[in-house]
Amino acid sequence: MDTLTSVKDLLFTLLLKVGVASSFAALLARWNTFRRVLFTEERDPDQKLKLMLFMTPPLVVGVALRLVGFPYRFADLSLEGAFLMGLLGGRVVGPIGGAIITIPALAFHEWLAMPAASTAGLLGGLMRQAIPNKEDLWNFGPFTFLNIPRDVVRLVRHGTISWELLPLMACVGLELGRVALAVATKPRWLFAIDPHWDWWLGLCVLATLMSVAAPLKIWNNTRIEMNLERHQQLLLKARMDALSSQINPHFLFNTLNTVSSLIRFDPDAARGVVLKLSNILRRLLRKHETFVPLREELHFIDDYLDIEVARFGRDNLEIVKQVDDEALEAFVPSMLLQPIVENCLKHGLAPKIDGGRIQLRTTNRDGRLHIEIEDNGVGISEEKMSHVYVEGIGLSNVRERLRVLYGTDFRLEIESHTGQGTVIRIDIPELVSTMQAVG
Repeated sequence: MDTLTSVKDLLFTLLLKVGVASSFAALLARWNTFRRVLFTEERDPDQKLKLMLFMTPPLVVGVALRLVGFPYRFADLSLEGAFLMGLLGGRVVGPIGGAIITIPALAFHEWLAMPAASTAGLLGGLMRQAIPNKEDLWNFGPFTFLNIPRDVVRLVRHGTISWELLPLMACVGLELGRVALAVATKPRWLFAIDPHWDWWLGLCVLATLMSVAAPLKIWNNTRIEMNLERHQQLLLKARMDALSSQINPHFLFNTLNTVSSLIRFDPDAARGVVLKLSNILRRLLRKHETFVPLREELHFIDDYLDIEVARFGRDNLEIVKQVDDEALEAFVPSMLLQPIVENCLKHGLAPKIDGGRIQLRTTNRDGRLHIEIEDNGVGISEEKMSHVYVEGIGLSNVRERLRVLYGTDFRLEIESHTGQGTVIRIDIPELVSTMQAVG
């Protein structure tokens, strides 16, 4: 094989080699399956197989391109790729992957290519096994060698080993060993970009180091992004659980007060309320559900209102429902209506001497669900509305839950007139087909 004759060609080839390694890593990071494999540090055999299946095809293509002709020498990443597979997959994935990568080279009588790549893979696997905390592998970067003085001082003073230096030393040893074998065999049984013992060898070693470190840094950024996503999802779930836990105790407290007052003068009515309360508790004690069908939410409201009718008296509380049958299967956030109905009773009807009426209307239009809850209570003045309906525990939680679940794709409007009553309108996307498909 001809050697490069100019420094310019050597630099250009080495830069292309690092660029190919980085592009290869960025391309693999676009696949969700590969991203999940990266995110899981303790990989099972199935994930190790996926890792090998993702990494070997582009590396095989690179070796084949290099064998096609002189201009594509930068595409051969056989030793670097095998070492990476060992670092990520372990001492079985590394050697097997290295052997697969170098099959084209073996066909061209480069007899040392397969043993060298398998050795590189085994070395990466042994390093992975030796490092106590596998996260330390991701600290290895293109400029880790700049930390050598600091790491030496730390080792001398505190006896602390910087494990990221192991891959660094391995990359140096792999490139020096590759050049030594390429120089020793005539004709050459192992490929090296510049098989000469001169000071340009330092550039080759640096290119090998960066061809390993750059993919690790790209994949580590992918892992960090996935970790942030996961923590955002956990934070979102925690917020939803916190909001629900604010609603449920508030509702149960008022219900138990109603039962306590009924027991004194109407035990039969109290018994009925307890049965309704048991239905409510049965649902609350089920596994937490973010969305439920509107039909189920209305059943829950029926039980709640039966308790409130027993509290206010049938002559003092009238319930009117106008429900579109097509909307019954639409999914709504769990515990969406109860805080609103409770606010209607507490702030609208409770102050009235002669009781009042609550109307619940639902319609389904243009793929959106419209809900209106109206009372003919005392209403609320404009200056008090923000305090009672926005800062209060009921509607503030409803608004926050809708914002968390739908972003900006929802509408919650409150219209109130003193002495006439209050109307609360909710407009949310209809989730019938989507939620049924998930189910």
